[in-house]
Amino acid sequence: MPKEPRLTEAAIRNHEEIFPGYLSKFKITDPELIEVFDNFAFDEVLRYGNLDTKTRLMMILASTIASQTQYEYRAMLGAALNVGVTPIEAKEVLYQSVPYVGIAKAIDFINITNDVLTQRGVKLPLESQSTTSPENRFDKGLALQKEIFGEMIDKMYEESPENQIHIQQYLSDNCFGDFYTRNGLDVKTRELLTYSMILSLGGCESQLKGHIIGNVNVGNDKTTLLSVTTQLLPYVGYPHTLNAIRCLNEVLPE
Repeated sequence: MPKEPRLTEAAIRNHEEIFPGYLSKFKITDPELIEVFDNFAFDEVLRYGNLDTKTRLMMILASTIASQTQYEYRAMLGAALNVGVTPIEAKEVLYQSVPYVGIAKAIDFINITNDVLTQRGVKLPLESQSTTSPENRFDKGLALQKEIFGEMIDKMYEESPENQIHIQQYLSDNCFGDFYTRNGLDVKTRELLTYSMILSLGGCESQLKGHIIGNVNVGNDKTTLLSVTTQLLPYVGYPHTLNAIRCLNEVLPE
């Protein structure tokens, strides 16, 4: 006879909050794993940090896109919608991922998102959130870059070799002009999402450090960044988590 997972009251309560009425098949096939994971991810880890449930789930959505975990993304998208993340917010999390993971990695998640929203009776396409035009996307993007990163942006342009300056221009008009300027999520949330995605990609520590600075500049302090890192731990594992903490401590020493 398979044994029932020994779950804490908090783990049961927190799981039920985002997955009301859900009966996991893994409780039957893998009860010991469920016992360890649910008690850790839905109780122990949730005791740390300052994130509300909506923000936590948006960060997990961003992480699952970067990690290419389609099954978990679909489940967490449903959970996010259950706790009040709007269809527009969910789409903007997804769109924010495109300049960081690339469209080849994002495309499957676009299809999953459209399936889930359609099943919930949401009519697509959603209301436009774009705020730029082909004529002003560079200027608006560059202005927002400087607002987030300050004089670092001027330095990047000044130090870029002539045969690479186009990449700096793409960052201004595409990454920031096309995506960061959109409505639906504020810049503070977008920077936190970007941190979550780069952390989950791994191997991008230089960019992670840059966005730690960006996060602090828009109001996400080290406590918040540590909260995000901790909440992502059950989904990305210890190596990515420890790399992120090392970057945090290098940029923002204790």
